[in-house]
Amino acid sequence: MKKIILLGYMGCGKSTIAKELSNKIGIPFIDLDEFIEKKVKMAIKTIFAEKGEIHFRKVEHECFVELLNYKEPIIIGLGGGTPCYANNHELLKRDDVQSIYLKASIETLVGRLSLNKSNRPLIANKNDVEMKEFIATHLFERSYYYNQAQHTVVVDQRTIAQTVEDILAILA
Repeated sequence: MKKIILLGYMGCGKSTIAKELSNKIGIPFIDLDEFIEKKVKMAIKTIFAEKGEIHFRKVEHECFVELLNYKEPIIIGLGGGTPCYANNHELLKRDDVQSIYLKASIETLVGRLSLNKSNRPLIANKNDVEMKEFIATHLFERSYYYNQAQHTVVVDQRTIAQTVEDILAILA
């Protein structure tokens, strides 16, 4: 079986959906950000603060490739920016992966992210208007990379179970 890669903007549900998918099909889920933190024994925000984004993106790429080279099937949840750096978007097209973009509208993302924005350093200090503008700009900048995924699943007005069923239909 191919590696399953879930990608998309923060708040689209990558981790939640990946965990549910993992339970359904019995394939382990590995969150790339958590994998990086365990490997380097440092929080991502600490890596950014102490070593800078360029260093983080290099480590992120190396860890992504390491996961892609695992022999057994896994579900990989990418960080929101992962496809946009180090030509990671090219890895989404490999024959040995099923890459799925979990696409959410700006309205859906603003609604979800405003509920727990204190946990999201990029938007923690933004009001709702600023957050909406930030998300819209980011989505525009990242859309090319996200759209390199082999499949797109729209998550707007879908439950976790419905989204997982949409993914299972792609994997069938």
